[in-house]
Amino acid sequence: MPYSQQRSPGAADGRRRAPVAGVIYADAHLLIVDKPPGVVTVSARGELSVPDLLLPTGLVPADEPFRVVHRLDKEASGVLVCARTLEAQRRLTDQFLHRHVQKVYLALVQGYVEKDGQIDLPLLPNRSNTRTTVSPRGKPSVTRYRILERLAGHTLLECCPLTGRLHQVRVHLAAIGHPLAVDRLYGGGRELLLSQLKAGYKPNRRRQERPLIDRLTLHAARITFEHPDGSGPVTFESPLPKDFRATLNQLRRL
Repeated sequence: MPYSQQRSPGAADGRRRAPVAGVIYADAHLLIVDKPPGVVTVSARGELSVPDLLLPTGLVPADEPFRVVHRLDKEASGVLVCARTLEAQRRLTDQFLHRHVQKVYLALVQGYVEKDGQIDLPLLPNRSNTRTTVSPRGKPSVTRYRILERLAGHTLLECCPLTGRLHQVRVHLAAIGHPLAVDRLYGGGRELLLSQLKAGYKPNRRRQERPLIDRLTLHAARITFEHPDGSGPVTFESPLPKDFRATLNQLRRL
């Protein structure tokens, strides 16, 4: 039976609450997580990870291994698939490897994208596996995208990567001149400020302007794959988190 989308209370740190990972679905084979931004997928020294956030909820046994089959960027949000058994991990990993998994991302990018399209550019990660570039020496990489909405100098896109390269959506969008609205690594801004967009903006003299959003404007919205128990295809979705929704609502007012 699926777990309810129960949330751990989180801890306040003065101005912001600690991020909270929600369990979207769980059965004997799968664990589907709604990953918040600012959290790495797997445990790393000095980094807050998804397992760290799941443990206090009590929804996952403390002694259960965290079996990851794919990852999301630290500053991205959205649906994350994990396996609960070694056999499920093997079957899911095989689906990712052979491109049998359908992934849908929402991306807020700079500028007005002219029309729907497909990006077919080979990608090559650097030796440290921390950055990816477009290169003829890279592996074939394809991303399809369609326009959902144009708003205040930006475009909201639905992106479907047909391959699974490191930072693929981010690099492909930057390569066509429309990097994510916030993406420090690939040419987007460091943050999105209302003062950058609103004519006649009047700053508050008492406090510094807070950004509309200051993390990757990328959200893993939906994923479809064959259930590892062989019962057929399943689809899981993650709603846009509050910061992303609030940013879009503000841009719509301009």
